[in-house]
Amino acid sequence: MLPRTVVAAALPRLESVWARSLPELSRPVDPRLAPHPRLLALNDALARELKIDPRTLETEEGLRFLTGGVRAPGSHPVAQVYAGHQWGRFRPILGDGRAALLGERRDASGQLRDIHAKGIGPTSMSRVDGFATVGPMLREFLLGEAMHALGLPSTRALAVVATGSPRSLDGVTLPGAVLVRTARSHIRYGSFEYAAVLDDRSVLGRLADLAISRHHPDASDDSHPYRGVLTRIVDAVAGQTAGWMGAGFVHGVLSTDNVLVSGETIDYGPCAFLDAYDPDAVFSSIDHHGRYAYGRQPEIMRWNLERLGEAFAPLLARDGAQGRAIAADIVARFDESYRDRWIAVLRAKLGLAPTVADVTVEQTARTALALLAAHRTDFPRFWRALGATARDDRSGVRGLFPPPARPAVEAWLDGWQSLRPDAGRLDAANPAIIPRNHIVDEVLAAAVEGDLGPFGELVDLVRSPFTAHGTPLAQRLSAIPPDTATPFVTFCGT
Repeated sequence: MLPRTVVAAALPRLESVWARSLPELSRPVDPRLAPHPRLLALNDALARELKIDPRTLETEEGLRFLTGGVRAPGSHPVAQVYAGHQWGRFRPILGDGRAALLGERRDASGQLRDIHAKGIGPTSMSRVDGFATVGPMLREFLLGEAMHALGLPSTRALAVVATGSPRSLDGVTLPGAVLVRTARSHIRYGSFEYAAVLDDRSVLGRLADLAISRHHPDASDDSHPYRGVLTRIVDAVAGQTAGWMGAGFVHGVLSTDNVLVSGETIDYGPCAFLDAYDPDAVFSSIDHHGRYAYGRQPEIMRWNLERLGEAFAPLLARDGAQGRAIAADIVARFDESYRDRWIAVLRAKLGLAPTVADVTVEQTARTALALLAAHRTDFPRFWRALGATARDDRSGVRGLFPPPARPAVEAWLDGWQSLRPDAGRLDAANPAIIPRNHIVDEVLAAAVEGDLGPFGELVDLVRSPFTAHGTPLAQRLSAIPPDTATPFVTFCGT
């Protein structure tokens, strides 16, 4: 067995950009040794993007690296420090309580990507025990791949490794696991909030400089680079949010420590996808007042950006009041940017050409969504069925509504088809496969019991969501879920 402090030369070399640039936002961490690491899932394609031979990660040395037991050359693992507004209340220090940034790796395009291990044991900021279990870590692997395949920027898992050490929490014992995920960076809104609390403009400036270099290098050419990068973040977040809404994705816990300035989705604990359309849909077990409901996501993301703007303010002007005013003006641009992005998403989902006026796209979509809401129509099935409708087969759409609703549905279809929707455009925008919540839970339960076959099949399917597959599992994913008296519930911190 390899000793835990070894630096293994055969492993991929990492950089330590964050730890070197921002020691004030870093705390050294010593991951716990996994007694019997065993590979559960490996993202071969992602490994190759990172110029890592997947076979290296399957070795004993590779598994020890993935779980933090040995270090790659150049790696200096740190827990990142950040603050955050949780449920509207400011927490001055949160930080990585069970994770370590192992370092950064340049991918095949030369872009720096974080290598981040979750479930490695306690850090100085742990709220519980610092460990994770198989089910939630495989869930994050699966949903990150699904989002990526849908064209939505996301953190992605490189691997999930069982540790061989059980985790006991609240009287329940489950098999332990570590998730290794990648991201363009893990710079959170809460990172800026923590830096602002330090009242050290140097730290705040270095953090903003890192955000510029990692995500928006063109902002460095602006006359006011910090104003430029905040403007670009606002635009990226508008696109991110519109993408969620088009996919029927409900993040579930949009606190400022759970959103990244890169616009990538992170933290898949309490998330879910809509089945029946409901703007008020909430799945998180602790969101009792619907703060993070599906339909409120644009509103809450704008609110989060306001908090980010307040943290940015000292960089925008010497005078504090002026800096806050500039930040507020920049963040206010979210409204127009989001509307433009949302209309673009709706245009694609409706299969309409660029020549159709925005106001027509918006009104057509609003009428459709009102029909879906009134009858709790299956969200993904409706949009996918429009492709067949554009080929003059209305049966799929008709069958989604009760008979009394069909005259209104037929009238909507007549108006929509008069706009000459393109069937190919529809099929390319509306997935046949989404990770249905009840099936995700089903395959994860099997995986926890040791049967990884259904999980692997589901991962393969969500990686090609716009293809109509003929397998039994694909057909179940395309079908309306069975009625149940028990609402689907997700959980934070699992």
